[in-house]
Amino acid sequence: MNASPRALLGLAATVAVFTAGSHWWAQRHGQGLGAEVQARAQPGDIRMLASENCGVCVVARAWFTEHHVAFTECTIERDAACRQAFDATRSPGTPVLLVRGVAQVGFSPERLRAAL
Repeated sequence: MNASPRALLGLAATVAVFTAGSHWWAQRHGQGLGAEVQARAQPGDIRMLASENCGVCVVARAWFTEHHVAFTECTIERDAACRQAFDATRSPGTPVLLVRGVAQVGFSPERLRAAL
């Protein structure tokens, strides 16, 4: 079955509109989530145990900064107390977010919001 050029153009336009709408919705949802976390988080509520070669730590740090969320951070390779706190969580990797003292492995803004 051969599709006409007009049908293909219509399909391409539909996909483009859907994709643009999806990106818009995701961005808007992300901004709302960031504002909600910012409003709930007080200084000292969030501590990130990070490592020097952690890509997810970079993403989390950028997200906190972009959304003006108060957090502190330490690096397990440079800070013995940080390493001890990390070891106590028995986490398989970084980041570990200590949210009001409760450990979360990895970074999820939705999980962070729920913990606050």
